[in-house]
Amino acid sequence: MEIKYPLPLQILMDHLKNLPGVGRRTAERMALTMYGWDDPRLTDLAETLRTLHERVGLCRECGNLADSGPDGSFLCPICASPARDRTTLCVVEEASQIRVIESAGVFRGIYHVLGGRIAPLSGKTPESLTIPALKQRLASGGIRELILALSPDVEGQATAIYLSRLFQDSGLRITRPAQGLPAGADMLYADPATMAAALSGRTRITNGDEE
Repeated sequence: MEIKYPLPLQILMDHLKNLPGVGRRTAERMALTMYGWDDPRLTDLAETLRTLHERVGLCRECGNLADSGPDGSFLCPICASPARDRTTLCVVEEASQIRVIESAGVFRGIYHVLGGRIAPLSGKTPESLTIPALKQRLASGGIRELILALSPDVEGQATAIYLSRLFQDSGLRITRPAQGLPAGADMLYADPATMAAALSGRTRITNGDEE
């Protein structure tokens, strides 16, 4: 006869199993570890989870993850910094990829988070991305180079081609990271040295083709 855990522990394990890379056994160990914590630590975790969306949101300028400001709005440190080069805008798929690029230490421009990439089979169309906000930022002037730092897989390449054709008559210098990123790889897993090489050797895109 299988002996089940008390219901609250089972519910906690079910929640933990929804995390990436966490299976039944791992969720079980994590739940039992949490059960061994004292009440103040559990209360702190519960409060952190309860207020997560209140304290963390999307940057009002670029879409990066950001802390809540005094006025309740969200502005990330990169957009708030006067030291960043606002003539160069780097487009990424997800906010997590910004950290990969920043770890290389070679890019000093600003970012725009698309919220994904064009993938019709997964229900991701251009209309579901933050392309209108990107258009608005480019139309405001001041930006001279648009870097399409999208993953070099089929969907990432298709999105880069779509954007390069969309803005080909804007007068912008449109580029994308070059050497160092293996074809078909997710940019999220690139190491800092590889990312630095790719950004330093970026190539220009004209009519959807690289020069």
